Formats: sequence, C-alpha cells, structure tokens
Amino acid sequence: MATNLQAVAFLLEATLNPKQNKQAEIAIIQEERKPGFSLSLLQIVASQSHPYTTRLASALCFKNFVKRKWTDEEGNYKLAQDEVVAIKRELIGLMISVPAGIQAQLGDAISVIADSDFWQRWDTLVDDLVSRLTADNPVVNNGVLQVAHSIFKRWRPLFRSDDLYTEINHVLSKFGTPFLSLLENTDRLMEQNAGNKDSLQQTSTSMNLMIKLFYDLSCQDLPPMFEDNLPAITTLLHKYLKYDNSLLHTNDDTEAGIPEYIKAGIFEVLVLYVQKYEDAFGEHLGQFVSTSWNLLTTIGRETKYDILVSKALQFLTSMVRNQRHAQAFKDEATLGQVVEKVILPNLSLRDSDMELFEDEPIEFIRRDLEGSDSDTRRRAATDFLRQLMEQFEELVTNLVTQYINHYLSEYQKDPKNNWRAKDTAIYLFSSIAAKGTATASHGVKTTNQNVNVIEFFQENIASDLVSDTGVEAILKVDALKYLYTFRSQMAKEQWRVAFPLLVKHLASSNYVVYTYAAIAVERILYLTGDDRHPIINQADVSSCSKDLLEHLFQLIQKDPAPEKVQENEFLMRCVMRVLIVIKDGVIPITDSVLAHFISITQIISNNPSNPRFYYFHFEALGAFIRFAAPSQPEKLENALYAPFAGVLQNDVQEFMPYVFQLFAALLEANPSATLSDYYKSLIPPIIMPSLWESKGNVPALVRLLSSIIPRGKTEIAEDNQIEPILGIFQKLVASKANESHGFDLLETIVGNFPPTALENYFVPLMQILLTRLQNSKTENFASRFVRFYHFVAARDDRALGADFFINNTEQVQSGIYVPLYLTVILPDTQKLVRPHDRKTAVISLTKTLADSSAFVDKYQKGWGYTCEALLKLLENPPMPTTTDDLIMEHDVDDMSFGVGFTQLTTCKKVARDQWPEVTDVKKWVGEYLQGADTRHSGRISRFVQERLSPEAREVLLSYMRS
Repeated sequence: MATNLQAVAFLLEATLNPKQNKQAEIAIIQEERKPGFSLSLLQIVASQSHPYTTRLASALCFKNFVKRKWTDEEGNYKLAQDEVVAIKRELIGLMISVPAGIQAQLGDAISVIADSDFWQRWDTLVDDLVSRLTADNPVVNNGVLQVAHSIFKRWRPLFRSDDLYTEINHVLSKFGTPFLSLLENTDRLMEQNAGNKDSLQQTSTSMNLMIKLFYDLSCQDLPPMFEDNLPAITTLLHKYLKYDNSLLHTNDDTEAGIPEYIKAGIFEVLVLYVQKYEDAFGEHLGQFVSTSWNLLTTIGRETKYDILVSKALQFLTSMVRNQRHAQAFKDEATLGQVVEKVILPNLSLRDSDMELFEDEPIEFIRRDLEGSDSDTRRRAATDFLRQLMEQFEELVTNLVTQYINHYLSEYQKDPKNNWRAKDTAIYLFSSIAAKGTATASHGVKTTNQNVNVIEFFQENIASDLVSDTGVEAILKVDALKYLYTFRSQMAKEQWRVAFPLLVKHLASSNYVVYTYAAIAVERILYLTGDDRHPIINQADVSSCSKDLLEHLFQLIQKDPAPEKVQENEFLMRCVMRVLIVIKDGVIPITDSVLAHFISITQIISNNPSNPRFYYFHFEALGAFIRFAAPSQPEKLENALYAPFAGVLQNDVQEFMPYVFQLFAALLEANPSATLSDYYKSLIPPIIMPSLWESKGNVPALVRLLSSIIPRGKTEIAEDNQIEPILGIFQKLVASKANESHGFDLLETIVGNFPPTALENYFVPLMQILLTRLQNSKTENFASRFVRFYHFVAARDDRALGADFFINNTEQVQSGIYVPLYLTVILPDTQKLVRPHDRKTAVISLTKTLADSSAFVDKYQKGWGYTCEALLKLLENPPMPTTTDDLIMEHDVDDMSFGVGFTQLTTCKKVARDQWPEVTDVKKWVGEYLQGADTRHSGRISRFVQERLSPEAREVLLSYMRS
C-alpha cells in the first residue's frame, strides 16, 4: 500500500505536540514500512503549502530514516533500487531550494548517503553540483556549497588511506578549478554589493561556506591547484581577515555575525596550513601574524566576538608551537606585551561571564570545565600562555608570576570589591603551573618545576574553602576547580584533610559551587595512587554515605520538572561514584536509594532530554544493583519491575538498551531462583522481531535473554518458545555486526536446554553455521565457531561432547568434519586469547583424546593431531583469573550517546568460568587421561606409543606421571 501524503503530514505535525508525539511516532514507524515513504517525506519538504515546522519535521524524519534504512552493515541497499535512484535524483535540487534550517537536516542526510555511496555509487554527484553553480545567483550557489560541505567535511577526522585519496582526487579533478573561479567571482560580488544589504548577506554567506570548503579540500593534503595559486589565495584570505562592513553587523552583543564566522574560518585554515603545509605557506605568514595581533588588541569584549578571538588565539598558539616562529616572542618586552594586551584581557572575567554564572549556571560549568570543547576566550588564552611557557618556561614563569603577585596584592587591598583580581591570579597560576594535557582520570599529572602548586594552594586558596562567610562564590568555585585540576599533586594524607571540605560545599546554596563540589568529589573518589588503591576508600566514605547520597538526590530532584531533574549530569555522576566506592555499604540504605531511583526513572521517562544525565543515572542504578541485589534480589526485582516495564510499555527508546541490561543484571544477581511472573511476561515481547530491529537493542536483548533462559528454561520449553529464540540466533549470526551476539545466545541455549529439547534443531543449526563459514567467513566468526565447538565438545557430562558434534556435522554433509577440524578448528584453537576460552579448549581436547569413539577408529591420525594441539596450548596454560572490583569505565567525552548501544560498565556481565574446579590445567590433564586409561583398559597408553612422535610422547607422559 502506498503512503498517504496528507496522513504523513498530519502525523509529522502531531509529533510536535507533546501530548500526541508518542502515538504519532509509533504511527510513523508503521508508515515507514510502506513503499515510497522516503519520497513522500521529500515531497512534504518541497511543498510550500505545508507549514515550515511540518517541512522541518519531515526533513528531520527523512534524515533519521536514511540513517537507519539506507544500507545494511554489508553495504547493501535496504530500500528498493528505484527509490534509491529517485532520492539521489531529487535530493540535491531540493536542498538548494529550501530554507537554511531545512537545508541543515537534508545536508546531514546527504552526508549519510555519501558515507555509503560516494563516490563509486554516486559518481555523478560532483558533476551535478558543478553544473548548478552560477556566476550571479548566490542563493543557488549557497545551496550547492552547503551540499558540498556536508559531503567533504567527512574527510576532516579520517586517517590517510588510498581509498580516501582516490575520492579526494576525484573531487578535486572536477570541483577544484570551478571552486577557485567561484571564490574569485564571490570576492568580486562582495565588492559590487557592498552597499546592498540583502545581496551582501547572501554573497557573504557564500564566502563563509567557501572558506569552510577550502578547509575541507585541504584537510588531508595540499591540493595542487591551491599550491599553484597560493599568492592569490593568501591575498584574498588576508583581505577578508581585515574586512568590515557595517551592513553585516549584528545588533545583539551576544550574536556573532557572518564577518566573525568568515574570519574565524580563515583562522582555522591558517592553523591547518601552519601545522601541515608550513614549507609552502611559511613565506605568507607574516601578514597574518600582524593582522591577528591588531585584531586581538583592538576587538571588543562582547560575547559575539568570542568565537573569533578563540580562533585567533589558536592561530597564534599554532605559530608558537613551531620552534622557528616562536622566536619572534622570545624577548621579555614582547612577552610582556603579549601577556598584558592579549592574554590578560581574554583571561579576566567579564560581566557577561558573571551573567552566565548567575542566569545559566549549568552552561557556565560546561564551558568552564577543562576538556570542554567550547571555544571560550579563557581556554584559548590559557592554551596560548601554556604554549609560550613550553617554549620559554623560565622566562614566562618569571614574567607571569609578577602579574600573579600584582593581582593578589590588589585583592588584599580590598577583598570585598577586588575579588576578580584574585580570580585572574588563580587562573594565571593554574595556566603556568600545569604542563602537558590534563587527563580525565588524574587531572594535571606534570607541573612546572619553577612553581609550587601545594604551597600556592595553602597560602592563597585554602582559606576560601575553610571560610563559611565573606567569600565570593566565584572564588569558592576557583578553589574547588584548583583541587580538581591538581588532584594528582596532593598526597593521600593531604586529601584526608581536604576531602571533607569538598563534601561540605555540596551544601552550598549556589548552583555552580555545589556542582563543582560534586565534580571534584566524584573525581577524587575515582583517584588512585601508584599502587592502584583509591586515595579515598570505602571506609572513608561509608560513615557519611547516607547523608551524602540523600543530599545529592535532593539537589537533583529540587525542581520536579523532567527537564530540570536531568539538567545536571554532574550530580548524578557523583551519585554513581559514591555507590561504586561504598559497594555493599549501600545495603543498609537500600530503601531510600531505591525510592529515589524509581522516582527519577519515572520522571525522566516522560521526556528524556539529557543523554549524559540518563547514562549516569543508569550506570548508578547498575552499581546499586551490583552491590545491593545479591543480598536482597527479590526485593529489587519486585521494586524495579514497574518503572522498567513502564519504559518498555511507553516505548521510551532512549532508555530501552539500558533497561534490558539492568533487567539482566537483576536476574544474574540470583541465577538459581525460579523465574517470577514478572519476567515470564517479558519473554513474549522480547522475542518479537520488532524489538530486534533497533541495533542499539541487540546486545542488551541478548544479555537479557541469556539471563532469563537459565531460570526459565522449563517454561520456555513448555511454551514452545525455543524455536523463535533460535530464529533470533539465525538472524543475528547472519550479520557480521551481530555474529558475536548470535554465538552468545547459542551458547546459552545449548548450555541450558537438554539435548533432547534441541535434537530437532542441531543439524539445521550446524547447516547455518557451516554455510556462513563457507560463504562469508570472518576472523571473528571463525574464532567464535571454534569456541562454540569446544563449548560443545567439553560438555560430555550433558550428553554433548566431540562425538555429538561430529555426528550432527556429518548429517549436514558427509565427510565435512575432517577438513573442518584440520583447517579451521585446530589452527584457530591456538588463536584463542581469553583464558576461559583456552581453558575450555584444553578440556575439550583432553576429553576428545580420552573418550571420543570417532577418534579411536575413524580418525586415527586425528588423535595425534589433537594431542599435538593440546600440548601446544599447554605450553602457555590459561591461568585462573582473579576477581577485581575495579570498574573500567568509558571516557564519557568520547561517547556518542543515542547512537547504537552504550554498555553499562557498573553492572557489566562477568565472564564465568565453566570449570572453576579445574585450577591447575596441566595437573588436571594428566589426571584425567590417567583415569581414562584405566577406564578404557590402557587404551590411552597404547595410543601414546602408537600415534605420537617421540617428543610429544615424552611431554604427554610427563603430565600423566606427575
């Protein structure tokens, strides 16, 4: 059935209504299954009869549809070929004709398509773009340039490869020369339209896009046509670095205009060329240095210039990084001018910063934090100063110390009114004291030997933490941030004194102060010494953990609105860390912690808006389940079922992968119990194909099913649910992206259901695996197949074993086992890395030698090969793993929330040793073979003499005698 255009438009409008959006989104998913759905979305985008908001919603829906439905993991189209062709045919022209906001969404969609198809499967695209460029219509040109940028910007973060350079050369051969002509023509139009505001706006937008494209086209290597025209290009870049026209000024002091973005883009290009193409570009640099200096010393302090100032400072930083160019800053007089006229004005607090501090505190924190990607003046000035110090450490330290002492003296004269002077002094000191890059785990690890970090804290900062009154909030924040930044420089004994001061500031009434306190507390609790033991341990925190957690929860839930509850991810991260540190110390306060988690889950489920917050929320819940559930599993299962089931019933897709993992963690905490009615009711929906369509759900669903099966295998068999579960395995194992998850599920099935329940399925299972092994084997698939073989061959106690595997394999194709064993199983066994897998392989091979009937007569040579493989494994025997409470966590700043699957590390499934009773594998092998020799009337001893080389015979007998 074809898509009804008006019905889709109605549903898109309904998604904009908070009261209707959930139902509308579910209905749109149904519409997606109809042929031509994507083209219907593009028709709505193109139609001016629909409201702008509906067209924008349609463009957004199209972008998300393309992300999910364009190709599978093998690169094959998931849409009909005629629909693919039609999308490519219509998309470029449509993007050129729609408003900028819609262009941005379509541009993202084009970028997704380009990732898959450009350039081999879309080799007409560049010709199409070039053909649409005009000499005098900047509106059309802007659409073309936006499309080009959305495709070519993909190159920026990529590593060099032959395929990448082939693609870039394809683009340059067709686009490079027309691009330079358009750049020259756009420059001419800028001059012609200098007095026409509307035309100038459009033409300057073209210039801004062309600067971005200039960066895109240069990001991997210097294009030959750019190198040949460098004098003219640098002249044009320098011209627009100085360009000004009052018609382009904005009236808002907080809103950057097109000239600021053009200049910021030019500085980005300059940084690139200084770093990568200095040999070709170096002779042109002088004019840019003097212009950037003039700009930085004359520009206003309004926030609309922040992006420009940051980029200009980044350019100077890149210059100083080059030893040759850095010499221009070497003498004391020049450095004094740099510090006084460039660094200090951009390092000092402005009124606008304080307005942000008071009016949008969470935004102030995110911009201010070390490691933030915000282009702030303070960060750029700090980076510039640190780069100068790296080149001239002693000179810069002595010079800046004079300014630090001056500002501290100014503060002492009038602490009440001159607190900004102290703030500047602390920032200056932190800038010159830190060396290298601060790490997320330990902060600053290396410091300037010419200053004393601890002494400066004790003399100038500690009093601000100790005092309860009379200290400006910003100075409290500076003190907390100082400890957070230099946390690795303090000894354990010093932290025992300082840590309670951090905790005390969680009670501050100021949002930024208590949030920075939470940030500092969380990082200090994570901090370990050289011995890998925590600086602040469980005993240090347990006594105050109840009050600490209660207070953090109260801060989070101070405003009950969903968007406010989840606004501050730093508070929830601190909750998570406290729970990780106190471990089972949470058990006495289970009721209160549980109540808060249930309440927060239910509130934020109504409108998930901050992925970082809810990631930490579910990590904190994972830690809570990990440490509290083993002693009271039923209590937690019963209490958490309702909020978790609510997430599934209300189709809160952002939370589903987390909830599936937490359901699994609850079940794993009590694996021997029966399956409650709650979890029985989960089985039918989670084995329905629809839930498995989301890639982000797959790993979590496999884990959940794998935790349900051991407790509910009887009910699953009785309800005839084995077959649909095997159907899930079949779908997963057919995909390279999900093959490991397929094997995880298969091992759970085979390891829990009796062979009699699977007897009708094992031959078809083997056929699926062998077909995949033959037609599209990957290294990972082969490894997991071998692991599965040993998993089966080792379990002769469950009526499985090597002969069971051989019998079922031979039913697929007679004679297939021998080549499979010799070319896949035995060679890849040696490639197994994980200790548990190697241990299972040792047990599998040993039991094959001891008890396999097939290897007695049918595969006589195979007995010797098997023994040689076993002895090779035993050269590096798997050692028993030790239990480690250390929770390895993601670097959150590197994560892409909401895209795919995010694993919870606090309740990560622990790899289970199937053979805990086997501790010394060499000893076990000898004893097992001795026992088999007795059971089989000396058969093992006879085979050792007949089927092994002298060397192998000697080694194996040494195990059997010991």
